[in-house]
Amino acid sequence: MAVKPEIEAQIASLEEKYKNSGQDLSSYLDGLLYEKYLTYWDYIHLDTLLSLQIPRTHFPDEEIFIMYHQITELYFKLIIHEQKQIIDHKLQEADFLITKIERINNYYKILINSFNVMINGMDRSQFLKYRMALLPASGFQSAQFRMIEIYSTPLNNLLHCSVEEQFSEKSTLEDLYENIYWKKGAVDTKTNEKTLTLKQFEYRYTPRFMRIANEVKGTTVYEKYLHLPEEVKNNSLLVKAMRELDVNANINWNLMHMGAAYKHLSKKDHTIDATGGTNWKEYLPPSFQKIIFFPELWSDSEKADWGKQWVEHMFNPQTH
Repeated sequence: MAVKPEIEAQIASLEEKYKNSGQDLSSYLDGLLYEKYLTYWDYIHLDTLLSLQIPRTHFPDEEIFIMYHQITELYFKLIIHEQKQIIDHKLQEADFLITKIERINNYYKILINSFNVMINGMDRSQFLKYRMALLPASGFQSAQFRMIEIYSTPLNNLLHCSVEEQFSEKSTLEDLYENIYWKKGAVDTKTNEKTLTLKQFEYRYTPRFMRIANEVKGTTVYEKYLHLPEEVKNNSLLVKAMRELDVNANINWNLMHMGAAYKHLSKKDHTIDATGGTNWKEYLPPSFQKIIFFPELWSDSEKADWGKQWVEHMFNPQTH
């Protein structure tokens, strides 16, 4: 049977591709001949994926809790995947940046909407019981969420608002990291000392965080924006997408997290501590932290009122 010209052309291209690999094309074709057909379940390692939910108690809703956090971490990985492409991209093209940032916004929107699983999709009485078997583990220990912040903006923009004036652009990354805002969210509510949750987290991830901070110094997503030509910086769609990202990451995400915490941890007479002892009432409100990835894109009045109107709307709806 005659070989079609297009097949001959493909074979010639394959010979060219593999001639420098130390093996001839025939060896690779043998491998293709012997290889099993790929299945969906093998490609995504489905059996392994579905075996990763291992509850520590007998309460059925703990499995929901585990899967929700695992799904969240996968979306965090998607966000980081897009951030790295922005940081590595050499061309200063508005279309490329808009596409990537809109993807990140879509991931955040899914995450924000998914919090209904945590707010309304779990039995509160079960949660208050099985959570005690999880100590000192906490969602606070999500390293990928901290990586998203480090990829997004310089550490100067991630300082706790109570100390930010003590530092400048000349401050070392080590000093900035020691005063990063989220560390104040994991102090013991009674002793004001670092919780075990924070100590474990720092021990496990500080070297990686510092390595990333050094790698992206001067090239974070925000700094990539600042170095764009003026006509690209002023692109209305780019500015809109970046402002939306700031709101999604630093306001809406926190507010939905607060909603879940209030649903499961607040009572009329007292508030229950989060697992790990994090002081979530002081840590989560965006108006308390005022973390803004892209400060140049916001007016002074917007920064001064950062998150306030959203908080009032969510927790005091009768005032609107």
